[in-house]
Amino acid sequence: MGAGTVQGNGGGRRKRKRYAPMSEINVTPLVDVMLVLLIVFMVTAPLLTVGVPIDLPETKAQQLQGEKEPLTITVDVKGKIFVQDTEIVLDEVVAKLLAISANGYEERIYVRGDRGVDYGTVMKVMGAVSAAGFRRIALVTELDESS
Repeated sequence: MGAGTVQGNGGGRRKRKRYAPMSEINVTPLVDVMLVLLIVFMVTAPLLTVGVPIDLPETKAQQLQGEKEPLTITVDVKGKIFVQDTEIVLDEVVAKLLAISANGYEERIYVRGDRGVDYGTVMKVMGAVSAAGFRRIALVTELDESS
């Protein structure tokens, strides 16, 4: 090699770029996680409703907005009475409600009656609960989508 030839990296004067930290937030993983959570909640939300299957009547009234989950009494198509998910006889409904109600007689109670059940059976349940001193009793229906 001759005396005038340069070897290596071009004379040693090449600039090196220093990489600055990236200041942008990568939101792709966040979006992926949020979509997975959305799907999980969409699948599990219908499973969180009261577990006694009944065919509710429809009405045009607006849905009530509640602050917490109320106590639910369900009368199925065969006339069986359930408090939350537990089957119970009519004579024991009031005692069960008093045992599980946190607010005493001010507890909100929803009565769900199947469309095919006898009207008198639902009224017996509501009458027994009302006679016991509970004042915040409501009937549950589905919104009528036909109009």
